[in-house]
Amino acid sequence: MSIEYMSQEGYDKLVAELHQLESVELPQVKDAIAEARDKGDLSENFEYHAAKREQARLLGRIRFKQKVLANARVIDMSRLGNGTVQLLSKVEMTNLANNSRMTYTIASPNEANIHEGKISIKSPIAKALLNKKPGDVVEVRVPAGMLKLRIESISM
Repeated sequence: MSIEYMSQEGYDKLVAELHQLESVELPQVKDAIAEARDKGDLSENFEYHAAKREQARLLGRIRFKQKVLANARVIDMSRLGNGTVQLLSKVEMTNLANNSRMTYTIASPNEANIHEGKISIKSPIAKALLNKKPGDVVEVRVPAGMLKLRIESISM
């Protein structure tokens, strides 16, 4: 796994999620396994098998989040320029096909959340926007076809 750059907010959120998994959800699953084990024959015990599956799923998520955190580097926002699109830039742009405006923040893949207006730096749109300036027009191939976007403004 390579170095994962992220905001302080994203790092703190990941730490909180990991803490929740390790200190709340995992102990609950372990209790459910112990309770199901006390019911007797494990070969036909649905609760036991379901709890074991949930434990395996949780342990997988915990390991993944631990690896991300081990490779995470928090970006110092004060050292970022404001002239071109880069990681953690908030970009306002216009879709030239229908003149609709949209604003997205370029985020690390672990912080990306379209409902919060954060798109992954690895997405086709973000890749096309990188290192561009306000006024630049970019063409992006997306699953729905070609998009032509004009960058209106960039902020941090």
